[in-house]
Amino acid sequence: MEANSRQPVFSGLRMAVVAAAALTLLLCQFPACSAAGAAAACDFPSIFNFGDSNSDTGGLSAAFGQAPPPNGETYFHRPSGRYCDGRLLIDFIAEDLRLPHLSAYLDSVGSNFSHGANFATAGSTIRPQSGYIPIALNVQLVEFSDFLARSQYFRSQGGVFTRLLPREEYFSRALYMFDIGQNDLTAGLKQNMTIGQIKASIPDVMAQFSDAIKKVYAEGGRSFWIHNTGPLGCLIYMMDRFHLEAPEDQHGCLRTLNELAQYFNARLKEAVDSLRTELPLAAITYVDVYSVKYNLITQARQHGFQQPFKACCGHGGKYNFNNSRRCGFKVTVEGKEVVIARSCKDPSVRVSWDGIHFTEAANRWFFEQIADGSYSDPPVRLNAACHRMGHQSMV
Repeated sequence: MEANSRQPVFSGLRMAVVAAAALTLLLCQFPACSAAGAAAACDFPSIFNFGDSNSDTGGLSAAFGQAPPPNGETYFHRPSGRYCDGRLLIDFIAEDLRLPHLSAYLDSVGSNFSHGANFATAGSTIRPQSGYIPIALNVQLVEFSDFLARSQYFRSQGGVFTRLLPREEYFSRALYMFDIGQNDLTAGLKQNMTIGQIKASIPDVMAQFSDAIKKVYAEGGRSFWIHNTGPLGCLIYMMDRFHLEAPEDQHGCLRTLNELAQYFNARLKEAVDSLRTELPLAAITYVDVYSVKYNLITQARQHGFQQPFKACCGHGGKYNFNNSRRCGFKVTVEGKEVVIARSCKDPSVRVSWDGIHFTEAANRWFFEQIADGSYSDPPVRLNAACHRMGHQSMV
């Protein structure tokens, strides 16, 4: 399947959203459905997130030093632990649910975990990989289990802990988010594995992912919001490294890498379908962020964006990206440090922030597309994702 054919895979669902909404009353298995057929809002009191740099709000920065300026310049006006000029998709999700931005579990300074915690760490994978950040999904699960037990012990002690840690019931009523898997694919590519070899590793990756969901379920988690992986072949750092080895599609993205991402997503969708059967009390929403991201990157001008294949913050080359001189890179000139990988003039009209991650403006656009359930299976709104609904069978 060519990269540009991925969006039609979900187009049938998107075109049927209105009809699906009308049938929601028949599909809903909970009494919290209104007479109009739309599921009632869930009132999530907390979010617990697992992932990589796409949703890392400060984990890697807490362990290895802050993402340097100009990261954070747009919204926080200072480095905030995010590899972005401002907010990530996870931040817009929290805001929509009227919750504070998630503090990174690893960040011991200024954190507030009263409404959840973020275990995502940049560079993380589902399956542990040598040479990658040693905080793969299995480690994030250990962190979560430890946090659950210890937070309740310290909260029982009273005092400041009652304000900074979640209530016990917040764990069972929380939204559990997963946005991870991209690095499992790029790890294979960087190790010079063939596409066939990487595909052969994906069943084990899916087995470990499914095991992670089951562990959270065993701890009481019931509402899951799972993002698939984005179009690898449209990411600047992949294009910069592999442009001589992979053919381009009509938009300039690397077709082979996008097909690999599509293969991963198909296996992820199968895993989610199996989990729905195995975990009868779980409400599991699969979100097709691949189609959303591919749409913006390849149709940027139509959506008010510019130069989707040029990093806003970077230095030199066709893509304004140099892997050894990433965003915020400094050189010493006459005894003074000078930033040479600087931000562009207007990040609000750019898609790629640093060649690897997206701008706040792009993240906001992604959120606006997925919040109403148009790219979800089942097609349920974000704030209604606690309800078990009928779901579509998609390839």
